[in-house]
Amino acid sequence: MNINRIDDRFATTGQITPTDMAEIARLGFSGIVCARPDDEERGQPAFDEVAKAAEQHGLHIVHIPVSGMLGEGQIIRFHEAMAQIDGPVLGYCRSGARAGSLYATLKR
Repeated sequence: MNINRIDDRFATTGQITPTDMAEIARLGFSGIVCARPDDEERGQPAFDEVAKAAEQHGLHIVHIPVSGMLGEGQIIRFHEAMAQIDGPVLGYCRSGARAGSLYATLKR
């Protein structure tokens, strides 16, 4: 993982795997937001696999898949997710850019 800390509340990274969950929890994250649609790329782990591992490590996880431009529904879901997660959140997608774009909507 190449984690890019935006601030104390949010960081981004590229694709994570179920085996990354212990490290993510150890780093102090409370939750994860996945901005990547399933089956975007061959070999990518399905969200359900990542979610199961996250929950086993006590991490709150939300799937808000983004393809193309952000829509109002995605922004609303992201704001709701951030309000429900206490503590630092790790957002991921293929590169971290879409997750970062979701977080930028909180700063408007």
